[in-house]
Amino acid sequence: MAINILFEDNHIIVVEKEENVLSQGDITNDPNMVDLLKTYIKDKYNKPGNVFVGLIHRLDRRVSGVMVFSKTSKAASRLSASIVNNEFKKSYIAVVDGYLEGNKKLIHKLVKKNNIAVEDKNGKECILYYNVIKNITNKDHQMSVLDIDLITGRYNQIRKQLSLTGHPIVNDFKYGYHKKNYNDQFGLRCYMISFPHPITKEILSFKLETIVLYDAGI
Repeated sequence: MAINILFEDNHIIVVEKEENVLSQGDITNDPNMVDLLKTYIKDKYNKPGNVFVGLIHRLDRRVSGVMVFSKTSKAASRLSASIVNNEFKKSYIAVVDGYLEGNKKLIHKLVKKNNIAVEDKNGKECILYYNVIKNITNKDHQMSVLDIDLITGRYNQIRKQLSLTGHPIVNDFKYGYHKKNYNDQFGLRCYMISFPHPITKEILSFKLETIVLYDAGI
């Protein structure tokens, strides 16, 4: 599988994860970014033995977008600290069912139960901001395109929070979407990340195109 490398140095590697590729391996043994990058580094630099690739953050299997991985344990530790210190920023583009306008802050408390995010008063606080970019009508289907600033990074957070507003992500059948299927293309993409370089401390920012549903031209 070809990998779109956005940036690479001795410490980190920034890539685009495609939809339906895992961030890291699981019991399915399906393709995952950690193993793909280990193979890429091993082949490119002719490295013998084991290759270190540190997973810093995750994207759901169905979510495409930009990710950063570490190439050393030192970089991994510092990037993880940047997340804890709220220095790591992620922005998403989402296509949701229904009509929305303006901007809003969403706050919910969620927990993970049986591989699904559920609202629970004792759960972890989840925060995001969204701004409506445009509204789209595809035949009789009304949709809204949102720019999302993710503040906390919980399990399936964006998907569940938008579902709780009554506007699930297009093709997110796990969280309540039940209208037209756009060729199983998932209406959520991490299009931008920004973080301090773990060694130089320079603020790095990487941005991808924001088309999500290619079949619908959105």
